[in-house]
Amino acid sequence: MTDNITYKDAGVDIDTANEFVERIKSTIKTTARKEVVAGIGGFGGLFRLNLDNLKNPMLVSSTDGVGTKLRIAQMLDKHDTVGIDLVAMSANDVLVQGAEPLFFLDYFATGKIEVEKSVKVIEGITEGCRQAGCTLLGGETAEMPGFYKPGEYDLAGFCVGVVESEKLITGSTISVNDRIIGLASSGLHSNGFSLARKVLLEKGKLSINDKVAGLEKTIGLEMLEPTRIYAKPLLNLFKNFNIKGLVHITGGGFYDNIPRIIPQSCRSVINKGSWDIPPIFKVIKETGNVEEREMFRVFNMGIGMMIIVAQKESQAVTEHLKILGEKAYQIGFIEKKEDSQEQVFISEG
Repeated sequence: MTDNITYKDAGVDIDTANEFVERIKSTIKTTARKEVVAGIGGFGGLFRLNLDNLKNPMLVSSTDGVGTKLRIAQMLDKHDTVGIDLVAMSANDVLVQGAEPLFFLDYFATGKIEVEKSVKVIEGITEGCRQAGCTLLGGETAEMPGFYKPGEYDLAGFCVGVVESEKLITGSTISVNDRIIGLASSGLHSNGFSLARKVLLEKGKLSINDKVAGLEKTIGLEMLEPTRIYAKPLLNLFKNFNIKGLVHITGGGFYDNIPRIIPQSCRSVINKGSWDIPPIFKVIKETGNVEEREMFRVFNMGIGMMIIVAQKESQAVTEHLKILGEKAYQIGFIEKKEDSQEQVFISEG
């Protein structure tokens, strides 16, 4: 008679998974909004949309991951911040359309659940949700032995927000002479890590624990600095100013993201000398001998969010952002695009 084989024998421990869920329930509750009817534990999260102040609401959704930044977290064995990155990538994309983030769901996949490590990841996600003002309504933890190497995991996130239809920000009203205001990033955010790792760790032969002149932290901690979530300043601006367009600078940098919002008849002129470019980008550029255009096409270069407003409002918006504690810079303007021109021009001015 052969021995009975269990799911645990195959590498999936249901008891450990249940322990993990129990461990994260209390931290998830800290993200709850008043609209939450039921969160984790059921077959789906329940959220009652508050329509008291909305005449014609539109839901806005976004999904994203953290990319190969996860490799740095795994190399450092530091897992409490990548969850912030996960929320930031989707919540910021919801915000740029004028929407308030309402709820977030996560997908966490790993070969074997390591409770302490997994709890740290979820704690990062809940911190991101608190920064974005949304609730962690539910998620999925997938234990897939044989699919991921020991210690590896992957993350995906999904955010839903709401905006009054007439206040949806599309960029359609952007016109010549409008001004571009940049909000500072916290560093690399969550894009360009394949190039950053190749330059710093392979070509530069640096260790994640090395200190480099000009950087306050080690290479690993500098790369792991969490992505900024711009909910607080942007939601405040929506109440006080007419925002024509917003650009979340993610994969594709300046050259690929700005054209997603400005009309085809326009181009943006960016004054490179109008803000402080963080030292990490200089280290990458010099170590890898990376061309400047490539830097601006891959990385955020110190500007994580762009705000486009009418010229007459640009100074007031900038000052308002500074009062809110933001590092805000007037970094450029919109002009008419000639047929042969690209939609993004980086000026040395």
